[in-house]
Amino acid sequence: MNPLRIAVLIPCYNEAATIGNVVRDFRAALRGATVYVYDNNSSDDTRAIALTAGAVVRTERHQGKGNVVRRMFSDVDADVYVMVDGDDTYDALAAPSLIRHLLDESLDMVNGRRITEEVAAYRAGHRLGNRILTGLVCWFFGERFKDILSGFRVFSRRFVKSFPALSQGFEIETELTVHALNLRMPVGEVDTVYRSRPEGSVSKLNTYRDGIRILKTIMILVKEELPLQFFSCVGAVLALISLALGIPVVEEFVQTGLVPRLPTAVLSVSIMLLGFLSFASGLILDTVSLGRRELKRLQYLQVPLVDGEVLGHERVLVPPVATAA
Repeated sequence: MNPLRIAVLIPCYNEAATIGNVVRDFRAALRGATVYVYDNNSSDDTRAIALTAGAVVRTERHQGKGNVVRRMFSDVDADVYVMVDGDDTYDALAAPSLIRHLLDESLDMVNGRRITEEVAAYRAGHRLGNRILTGLVCWFFGERFKDILSGFRVFSRRFVKSFPALSQGFEIETELTVHALNLRMPVGEVDTVYRSRPEGSVSKLNTYRDGIRILKTIMILVKEELPLQFFSCVGAVLALISLALGIPVVEEFVQTGLVPRLPTAVLSVSIMLLGFLSFASGLILDTVSLGRRELKRLQYLQVPLVDGEVLGHERVLVPPVATAA
């Protein structure tokens, strides 16, 4: 049996305080896996510490997590990919169980849902924002996940090599989720322990700025992937505005036979026409979106499925109990 090739992908920016522990923990938890650290223009000792800990270190000059993920997915060749943040907030001992779940169920992505009792690890504002953004994605694309913004995921080779990766920043997690849901890939979610950052480590996430960027990304993905629903909603809003303006004009015409507010009548008709045009655009773009989705699906199917039993994954995954001991 051939050994299972596992790649641990860690995007990093100024994580000197934590990256050494993250690399060592994942090397211990996943025997035989290759740990890749992609440095994103760090100004501290992140690169040197990662090298010392035993990682393969590479550099991505374009700033932003999305740019780093795009580079990692392009460069690294493996059967199973584990992506985790370099801030030491995720438990490496959970990685073998996520991989087993991926292989045993023949899934394309397993999401590590964050579970914690530490207030500092998962602040109330972040919890609320995550619920809102996760709810929006579930509403439009299907309810398969409860934590779309988790930075701890396991992917199949099929997923990685068919993922277009267009985002630049922290909105990459949203794009990963929507890609899986839109193509109806087999996916799963496993509860994982989430802890607060160690002393000296600083979060790079800006709650409001990045939250707005993620919300914008969701709306763009809805427009691109579900154009009929998107433009139908726009058309419905325009139609309601047109009716609100036009009904008083019609009532006045019925009563008096005159149209004294001609500009309002013209505006009402124009807005209604825009509503019909929006709906027609949605119909046309829905056909285009269907063609794009079919091409993505064909690209996805060109990558062969990884059979964990054939590759002998038990030989490379350390049992969690043995690792903890």
